[in-house]
Amino acid sequence: MTTAYPVVQADEGVMRQVLADAPDMMVVSVKFEAGREGALHSHPHVQATYVKAGRFAFRVDGETIEVGAGDSLVIPSGAEHGCRCLEGGELIDCFTPRRDDFL
Repeated sequence: MTTAYPVVQADEGVMRQVLADAPDMMVVSVKFEAGREGALHSHPHVQATYVKAGRFAFRVDGETIEVGAGDSLVIPSGAEHGCRCLEGGELIDCFTPRRDDFL
């Protein structure tokens, strides 16, 4: 399915929209205001993140990775991770399998 879902507030200053989904994969846009954070968490899904705009400091299993527009990273299944938005921007996240909790 390729129908876009409504934009939802994931947290203060963080907006999320599912762009496309199928049982085996999901594509999600997440827009952050500068200074906002994605809290540390983990999930069984493999996550690939592409930085469409802005600058972010990701924490993945205790390691800090700073990324900017055009950069990407893969977060393994079960890895504890989160991010801090250094410059307002947008992430494009792909999850496999689909994150049913986002629907």
